[in-house]
Amino acid sequence: MPQQLAFIGLGIMGGPMAGHLLTAGHSLVVNTRSKSRADDLLKRGAKWAATAADAAKDADVIFICVPDTPDVQRVVLGADGILSSARAGTVVVDHSTISPSATKTMASALAQCGVYMLDAPVSGGDMGAKNATLSIMVGGEAAAFERVKPLLAHMGITVTHTGPSGSGQLTKLVNQILVSVNNLAVCEALTFARANGLDEQKTLAAVGGGAAGSWQLTNLGPRMIAGDFAPGFMIKLQVKDLRLALEAAKDSGLKLPALETVAKLFQIGIDEGKADEGTQALFSIIQQHAKAH
Repeated sequence: MPQQLAFIGLGIMGGPMAGHLLTAGHSLVVNTRSKSRADDLLKRGAKWAATAADAAKDADVIFICVPDTPDVQRVVLGADGILSSARAGTVVVDHSTISPSATKTMASALAQCGVYMLDAPVSGGDMGAKNATLSIMVGGEAAAFERVKPLLAHMGITVTHTGPSGSGQLTKLVNQILVSVNNLAVCEALTFARANGLDEQKTLAAVGGGAAGSWQLTNLGPRMIAGDFAPGFMIKLQVKDLRLALEAAKDSGLKLPALETVAKLFQIGIDEGKADEGTQALFSIIQQHAKAH
């Protein structure tokens, strides 16, 4: 049954995700910082809202996909935010990757107005968003999850309720530890292959089908070899996610050396002006620093 939906944040991930909801036949109101990002959706029948509050006021479900914790706080709690206009019974689904503790605080504030908040970060990159093959990890009330699960199925193929509020964000941080450390392993392995004169394409083919195979190797390895560092997921966002993971690890009394190492290497990328490049640009950072020793 078609629903009235709102989508706030139409970047690399949010734009395609919102498009799938529109394609599924739902009414969609959109809001994003740069209205030009909404042009395609508006041509397809979405309606524009000047503020998050305007987008939220008549919505049954409100989706958010913005870069960082302060952005979500502005969208939810700001003067023109969701809290000022959402109706009781509305579900807010936050696809951003942000602080688990901030998520719990916002969920509590919304709950006082009868509004449910689900933290539902995603994994799968820009191609996952475009192809509706994302993995979506969801924290929050089970009943609210069941209400929106059919909508999430328009955007992802793996949709998992992970537990109470904040657990979706914590699960995403598990994902980011795995992704970033694996990315580092691919970079170092291909740097080793190149330094020893191996045919890089044959090397990928030889190891990709065995125990060394991974999403990072299959999808980012060829782009590393080609020097294609166009962003599917930008380094600056990876640095933000790893900062969140390190903060959560500290709160848990953990010291994770591989996570600390890859976070420092990505920060070097920021310092070298690679903030807007894709995370596969870690390959160029590893190559440079491997030659320096």
